[in-house]
Amino acid sequence: MKIAALQMVSTTRVDENLATAQRLIAQAARDGAELVALPEYFCLMGRTDRDKLGVAEAPDGGPIQSMLAAAAREHGVWVIGGTLPIRTDDPERVLNSNCVYAPDGTLAARYDKIHLFKYDNGRERYDEGCAIRAGSVPTTVQAAGLRVGLSVCYDLRFPELYREMMHPPCDLISVPAAFTHTTGLAHWELLLRARAVENQCYVVAAAQGGTHENGRRTFGHSLVVDPWGEVLAMLPEGEGVVLAEVECERIASVRMQLPALEHRRGV
Repeated sequence: MKIAALQMVSTTRVDENLATAQRLIAQAARDGAELVALPEYFCLMGRTDRDKLGVAEAPDGGPIQSMLAAAAREHGVWVIGGTLPIRTDDPERVLNSNCVYAPDGTLAARYDKIHLFKYDNGRERYDEGCAIRAGSVPTTVQAAGLRVGLSVCYDLRFPELYREMMHPPCDLISVPAAFTHTTGLAHWELLLRARAVENQCYVVAAAQGGTHENGRRTFGHSLVVDPWGEVLAMLPEGEGVVLAEVECERIASVRMQLPALEHRRGV
């Protein structure tokens, strides 16, 4: 089965970002993808962290969620919808939510990002907790015949989250992201390949990739990794579609040759 990671360089304008996402989903579908994944914050890279509060949607729907559902339905694909802000009972905090839509346009799952990024190297400062409330529930979904584990960006640094989702084991892990260029250069591919190897499954990582209007530079390098840790396809920077094949036989072969998941103790 063919899957796609869609890379974007999102702007401060929601309508423009939704149009780009629609175009990339259509392109991936034309190229034969049955499952497509968008990056974190695909709908908005605001000038400030609090800009997301102004476009946050109700849990039961809004324009961003409607676009994702309509695109899934129009193209008959599974859409892992990057992330979008969902309102909470706190007007100062939203959830950073990853919504998954089935080919008929129905919502199949929603995962709220658990681990919130905070970073300060003296030049760059980020603190997602200023405007985001952390989620708490690890989430998987059956999509296109695959068991898919859902995660977002900074979650990648917490292997225990993925272990929680491996009962039974996932076939695919999704990691929509907006990694900073600094941390991405050091750790992005390393961590994604490690998650694939230790869980013996495919990883699809759709990322923001370029310099944004707010001055932030994201790392890009959207990619698909196989269960042996091999990078099957990658796009370093800029907008585009990354395509790769998921082969269930490959998963079974790796797990048979090296049954590490069967050797787990105490997890």
